[in-house]
Amino acid sequence: MERSDPEKLILVNREPNGIAFVTINRPKALNSLTRAMMRDMAQAFKALDREDSVRVIVLSGSGRAFCSGVDLTAAEDVFKGDVKDPEGDPVAQMERCRKPIIVAVGGFAVTAGFEIALACDIVVAAKRTKFIDTHARFGIFPSWGLSQKLSRIIGPNKAREVSLTATPLTAEVAEKLGFVNHVVEEGDLLKKAREIGEAIIRNNQDMVLRYKSVINDGLKLDLGHALALEKERAHDYYNGMTKEQFKKMQEFIAGRGSKKPSSKL
Repeated sequence: MERSDPEKLILVNREPNGIAFVTINRPKALNSLTRAMMRDMAQAFKALDREDSVRVIVLSGSGRAFCSGVDLTAAEDVFKGDVKDPEGDPVAQMERCRKPIIVAVGGFAVTAGFEIALACDIVVAAKRTKFIDTHARFGIFPSWGLSQKLSRIIGPNKAREVSLTATPLTAEVAEKLGFVNHVVEEGDLLKKAREIGEAIIRNNQDMVLRYKSVINDGLKLDLGHALALEKERAHDYYNGMTKEQFKKMQEFIAGRGSKKPSSKL
């Protein structure tokens, strides 16, 4: 793994196998985000999306928290800035990122940290981790998607309870509700994220990108239009395939048929 400057508050490390790690590195402040950190994180995801060697991105936080939200000591600087500027918006860049993003959450993810986790494709959380939405408590209006995404994942009634009462959603409950994919011991957090990343890398990378795109784009539509979107993209994909590509697909499937299936995640 490449070494990064320990002074940086957003660390980026790339491994030869195609996994890139983005780490929020402000542990003494529980990884609370300044405006500069937001821009650095946004630019990190934008850059990694452009790198052909990067197949999967793993996001985590250093220390005992994933992210405690925005640094409220500089709240006016953050909230009165241009919240529509995608260049400095990490969630906007994460949503635009074609590569699968796995988030490893330990300790707690509060408000903006919660929203950043919601922007990821796969969520791994340590036992006893808590997700907390404090927008209503502090009079902060959500702008990174929490008011819309959470209800679509865990259901509107539970989402209203989480957000309007500002009570914690534990990793264990979040897993049962379908938000968290895996709950693991704290020491196994990055190990599990890496395991998932390696499983993704073993697949056809062109199809991984296309599959993530059609899932995420389809979620923005009603089911009828989402199914039509899938059909349209499938038609375009197969029409663009050559006879040689179909032959390679058949050879690959024939080869896989002679191997034992891999163990489940």
